[in-house]
Amino acid sequence: MSEGVKKAEDEPRIKVSKDGPYMVSGNVPLMEQMVVDDEDGVPCSWKEGKRYPLQRSYALCRCGQSKRKPFCDGMHVKIKFVGTEKGRGRFAEKGTELFEGPALDLMDIRPYCSRARFCHRGKGVWRLTAESDDPDARKLAIEIASNCPAGRLVVRDAASGKDIEPELEPSVGVIIDPAREEEGPLWVRGGIQVEGADGFLYQRRNRITLCRCGRSQIMPFCDASHAVR
Repeated sequence: MSEGVKKAEDEPRIKVSKDGPYMVSGNVPLMEQMVVDDEDGVPCSWKEGKRYPLQRSYALCRCGQSKRKPFCDGMHVKIKFVGTEKGRGRFAEKGTELFEGPALDLMDIRPYCSRARFCHRGKGVWRLTAESDDPDARKLAIEIASNCPAGRLVVRDAASGKDIEPELEPSVGVIIDPAREEEGPLWVRGGIQVEGADGFLYQRRNRITLCRCGRSQIMPFCDASHAVR
């Protein structure tokens, strides 16, 4: 086996199987990511929970009905799950709003909200962006946007036009919100390539969230359907 082929096989990757699970390969770390609330009950940070043993490859539930979550147990076959992918195209083309501030600009890609609720911290990320000539407001706006698992919120330096992104290792986080007793989506980090069932390559991003409740209307991505009660 050539070195080039070996490297390609070892590259972190997520394959969306047709009406089935996410097939993760390339020794991608998997762990729980717990939402931490501040004294006002607003999410302010993340805490790592259980870390699963490292595996070269594994299958993660996409239908929401597995008895072995986050792993697939074949339940998608029994319930005849239909997981049609509807989230095609580039993220910047999907209902993006641009909020310009004095020191920061904020790109808000609303359809990809996973309802992690970090955006409401303090005065809210939108107002903080408008006041980003204040160093404290700028710092908090960057922190809030960086904690958005879906990458719905992306801040840019207004002067250079460069995105300000957190450094994230390629990994998958199983989101859990203890305060709401809610299981969230899969937080895919570090630019892992996601491939559709038909071979379509989704845009690589530092932060995305993949649906694991089986109800999203923009599969494979999360649209906060898990939070609808």
